[in-house]
Amino acid sequence: MIKQLYIQNFTLIDELNIDFHSGFSVITGETGAGKSIILGAIGLLLGNRADMKQIKSGAEKCIVEAHFDLSQYQLEEFFHEEDIDYDPTDTILRREITSKGKSRAFINDTPASLSSMKRLGEHLVDVHSQHQNLLLQKEDFQLSVVDIIAKDSDKLDEFKLQYQQYQQINAELQQLIADIANSKQQEEYLTFQFNELEQAKLNNPEEQDELEQRIQELSHVEDIKSALFGAESLLEGDEMGIDNLLRQASNHLHNIEQIFPCVGELAERLDSSRIEIQDIVHEISIKSERVEFDPDELERMNNRIDVINSLEQKYHVNTLAELIEIKQRIEEQLNNISNGDEEVEELRKKVEQQKEKCMKLAAQLTDLRKKAGSVVEKEMQKLLVPLGIPHVRFKVDIQPKELSLYGADCVSFLFSANTSTALQPVNEVASGGEIARVMLSLKAMISNAVKLPTIIFDEIDTGVSGRIAEKMAQIMQQMGKEGRQVISITHLPQIAAMGSTHYKVSKEETAQGTISHMRQLSQDERINEIAQMLSGSHISPEAINNAKALCEASHNN
Repeated sequence: MIKQLYIQNFTLIDELNIDFHSGFSVITGETGAGKSIILGAIGLLLGNRADMKQIKSGAEKCIVEAHFDLSQYQLEEFFHEEDIDYDPTDTILRREITSKGKSRAFINDTPASLSSMKRLGEHLVDVHSQHQNLLLQKEDFQLSVVDIIAKDSDKLDEFKLQYQQYQQINAELQQLIADIANSKQQEEYLTFQFNELEQAKLNNPEEQDELEQRIQELSHVEDIKSALFGAESLLEGDEMGIDNLLRQASNHLHNIEQIFPCVGELAERLDSSRIEIQDIVHEISIKSERVEFDPDELERMNNRIDVINSLEQKYHVNTLAELIEIKQRIEEQLNNISNGDEEVEELRKKVEQQKEKCMKLAAQLTDLRKKAGSVVEKEMQKLLVPLGIPHVRFKVDIQPKELSLYGADCVSFLFSANTSTALQPVNEVASGGEIARVMLSLKAMISNAVKLPTIIFDEIDTGVSGRIAEKMAQIMQQMGKEGRQVISITHLPQIAAMGSTHYKVSKEETAQGTISHMRQLSQDERINEIAQMLSGSHISPEAINNAKALCEASHNN
């Protein structure tokens, strides 16, 4: 719950530091006094977007800070995930807005993102303003109410996981169908391309390099033969060849080997070199014999290289390896076209199997929701009859619909204020006052199922008065007795008298402009405030007595 709220330089508030308490509290004040400003400040702590216009005129920065007691609400996991110090008895949320447009958020003095603050805020405070009555027009709100009462979050999470897998597989199926349809339109052209590349017999990625090398050889046969012959002559000439010279040098050394042994090793090295030279000469001779000019082969080589170069140019690639890759890719596309119907059918079966899983889980959700719907109907009947709708009928209508992320149920709240009127959607037939009572009853019901520390009602009493307002106040008072903090901003004395704590918002005209204040009233001040709400600006003795009677009656509840 909110323990303390501090506001500085926020719209009309110069500085405010006020304590809040558990149970049921009320906030009163004239229209325009600044009650909505208090809600706006709390909204910043719940992750709402900041606006520089919210900074008090002339100020450089505004600050909103609140201390919360979370000791009963098991929120430690959030702080662990966000790597923020956890103090359940004093959790501090703070927002700062500067006139330069900068906005900063802090949780326990640790900088936090707005999304993190919003996520935490959803567990701390529920602000019910008049515009929230419009939620009754939204199917997802009505569904969420039933889900809360059904306590089906685990089953719903399981369904969502399976449904998302269903969507993913179905998307793959639709993409495959589209790809095959597109490929079939191109099948004739793809077949032509494949045949063209297949006929070219493109199998060896190194063929182009080998062809170019062979063409070089055939184009320079005379040069090659002349060079080989020259090398062979130098190495094996009859008198001046290297082989003859090495033999003579070796003989000289062997002749003195008996008298000068150290040259024996040198002689052996010369003999080894001579053997190596003879082997090289033999290789040169073989290569020389093989090198012959073959014009037919040269023509074939040139034709082949022209085919490859032409295909590379046509398919906008630079290497034979890329051409081979294109051929393989086209072959794969053609295979997909041929096998496409089988793949589609196989994937379609997977989609149907996954859909069947979803349908089974959705049916389980439907059963849980129908049971919860009966609970909601009985509870709403019990709550609405004392609120001045004695012949109320309230029905949770659950109809099947196409699978969606939340199951296969369309939930609608049907309402009738009397026995002679047919049940119809509540947002279409209920009056403003009836809508307010329906929303209060829903909030009271779901607050027992969801542990929410603080609920703020902003003029939930719109369209009601007298005895009905008193009954609404009793519901809020009871909610406050059940371990939560309930705050009601109200214009009705019957509701104001029920609060265990009473705050008043007022405004003051100063030389610096209009300033809003908020303070907790003493018992006497409270009597005067309620009397003024009963009789207007002139507080009569009768109004004072009525105010006292209202307060005494509230203490007896």
